[in-house]
Amino acid sequence: MIVRPRPTLFTVLFALRGSVLPRVAPTVVGLTAFSMVVVAAEQRWPWAFPVTAGAGPFTLIGLALSIFLSFRNNACYDRWWEARKAWGLLIVETRGLARTIPALLPEAGYEPLRRACLLRVVAFSAGLHAYLRGGDEAKAAGLWLPRTEAAELAASPSPSDAALKLILADLTHAFRAGALTDVLFVMLEKKIADLSTIHTTCERIRNTPVPFAYTLLVYRTAWLYCLFLPVGLSGSLGWATPPAVALVTYTFFGLDALGDELEEPFGTEPNDLPMDAMLRTVERTVIDALGGPLPPAVEPDRYWLR
Repeated sequence: MIVRPRPTLFTVLFALRGSVLPRVAPTVVGLTAFSMVVVAAEQRWPWAFPVTAGAGPFTLIGLALSIFLSFRNNACYDRWWEARKAWGLLIVETRGLARTIPALLPEAGYEPLRRACLLRVVAFSAGLHAYLRGGDEAKAAGLWLPRTEAAELAASPSPSDAALKLILADLTHAFRAGALTDVLFVMLEKKIADLSTIHTTCERIRNTPVPFAYTLLVYRTAWLYCLFLPVGLSGSLGWATPPAVALVTYTFFGLDALGDELEEPFGTEPNDLPMDAMLRTVERTVIDALGGPLPPAVEPDRYWLR
């Protein structure tokens, strides 16, 4: 995710980090060159362009297209924001467990149990992070667990969910040993259920993209609109047509490219969520509760927080 101060005029004009311009530049250049060919042909062979539509029809079509684009981008942003809220809730639940488990199990004899439970929270978060970014879920989660438990997670269809099962098994053991009352056990079990809800929410976002037919309709219409635009404007604007086409193309295809980035919020594009930074927050929270040396927080690299 791009993190930078309020842009100045120079930044607005020349900033590339976080901009979609590099992605849409070939399309903008190609359609601008096509519009220059259309203008040159119209001036060289005016008899071939007996009718000039003007800007009227393109204004109406452009308005409809912009509404479609805004609907798609709103849907993509909703996915991005829901994913951010889910990971924000994961951090909240981790902080709650890091405070609650040591407070409810303060006895020295339960120190291994406290440590195991909290490390499994990190294992769950690391596994979910790897799954959402297409990595090795079992390997990422197993780095925080003993070798035998890591092998158990690797054999599970969902290693992240298996880590939650291990936490619940530990809490059940403490409950049966009399270290937790039924009220405290239910309270902690609810937090584990909340982590499972976060897991399911992220799976739903990752595995349910915006309907392809809707994306195809917008993309196809934008191409047709930008291809016919210079034909309609060349007679009235002349050589001012290519800059106008370049601006419209950048706007429409830039919005489409931005929607593509927001549609997959767990990816590695500049405008995707800072998953590495949020996972490091979870790690630092648990390590601090266990009294270990804190790893450094993830900082933006040239305004890019990964």
